[in-house]
Amino acid sequence: MSVAGKSSFFDSVLNWVHQGYPHGVPQKDYFALLALLVRTLEEEEVVQAAATILKDADFDTPVTEDQIRDAIRQVIEKEPNPEEIHQVAARLASVGWPLAADRD
Repeated sequence: MSVAGKSSFFDSVLNWVHQGYPHGVPQKDYFALLALLVRTLEEEEVVQAAATILKDADFDTPVTEDQIRDAIRQVIEKEPNPEEIHQVAARLASVGWPLAADRD
């Protein structure tokens, strides 16, 4: 995929997340959403997407890139349960997320 194509796809992913969660992503969906992002994007894109999504979250202290990378490693080591992933995937699919998205 070209650089422009990757950028466009990345922007589409962020758009799907914002459409699927117009009032922000609830904490209970973070891990499953991260698992879906890891399947769809490169690690740097996942970090960037997570930082973008979390910047609007109401935390006492901001989430750091290192914390996001740690969460990515946790997802790679142990995915959320299938029900959690299905719930988040269904929500995103309802706004156009291509569940069979290809990284290349």
